[in-house]
Amino acid sequence: MTPDHDHLLPSARPVVLIDSGGRPVESAGYALPPDDHLVKAYEALVVGRRVNDQAYALVRQGRLAVYPSSHGQEACQVAAAHVLQDGDWLFPTYRDTVAAVARGVDPVEALVLLKGDWHSGYDPHAHHVAPQATPLATQLPHAVGVAHAARLRGEPTVVMALCGDGATSEGDFHEALNFAAVFRTPVVFFVQNNEYAISVPLARQSVAPSLAHKGIGYGVPGERVDGNDVAALLAVLGGAVARARAGEGPQLVEAHTYRMHAHTNADDATRYRQDEEVQAWVGRDPLTRLDAFLGGRGLLTDQMRESCAGKAERIAAAMRAGLAKDVRPDPSELFAHVYSAPTPQLLEQAALVADELSREEGH
Repeated sequence: MTPDHDHLLPSARPVVLIDSGGRPVESAGYALPPDDHLVKAYEALVVGRRVNDQAYALVRQGRLAVYPSSHGQEACQVAAAHVLQDGDWLFPTYRDTVAAVARGVDPVEALVLLKGDWHSGYDPHAHHVAPQATPLATQLPHAVGVAHAARLRGEPTVVMALCGDGATSEGDFHEALNFAAVFRTPVVFFVQNNEYAISVPLARQSVAPSLAHKGIGYGVPGERVDGNDVAALLAVLGGAVARARAGEGPQLVEAHTYRMHAHTNADDATRYRQDEEVQAWVGRDPLTRLDAFLGGRGLLTDQMRESCAGKAERIAAAMRAGLAKDVRPDPSELFAHVYSAPTPQLLEQAALVADELSREEGH
């Protein structure tokens, strides 16, 4: 008898619980999250938007080397962090600074990488947030490894592995899905489909019905969700995390969202997309959508809005102060963390650099 694999199929349309006008929508199999969860998500969205905009300004001031903004994608970032428990792990990409902040990482520490100092300015173990990864999809096998290790130890850990649509074209994505499926690791692959891999549109990357369908070939169930609807994201991702924790193996979720800003400050998005396309997504903004919904139900007052905005401004001020500090690099740190025990070759190289620096100081 042929086994039934219908459970692997994602929904025909992305799950929506709050439409772009802030009105509730019924969706089979998913219910609106509790009111307090949505209010908490609103505050995180306000903070996330301010972090994005402040970081973009810091690039123009020369305080950051580059910043890949997630403006417009903050609902994905916030939901990914909020559905996890303290012992779970988040594996972010270079565009997921807001997710790291929502998980508790200091924004200044999160941005050290993009300032050009350390590869990670925060302790990954303090908040269970892996270092942000710049190469596409390389963090996904690592995420699966952490999930596999947790399962072997009998821990209830779930790993949330974030990536973009461009990462699904990389071999690491497929290898990670296959390993996770075979070993039934508790990992949720969360694809933020923002329509472009730098300048390459989704239509030039894949002709699959959706990116969520890519899990079928590996035996990984997929789901699609409106990436600008934080309520739907909390419901869908929360369900995926619960199934992974219950021993049902890996889950694949595709969020349909849009990158409102350019790929980074170094990118000219006008060369590959039209203003009309961008403007079409303005009305689907996740922040204004949730604001309208909560306000319409009497769950959000002007005083609460002011309080959230005030918190966001204090964080932005701390970002400006923290990233304005000039750091004098110590060249010896280049050799400090390459190996747990330095090799003779590494010691020789370190001595050579130290000798050259001492000669320069002597002049």
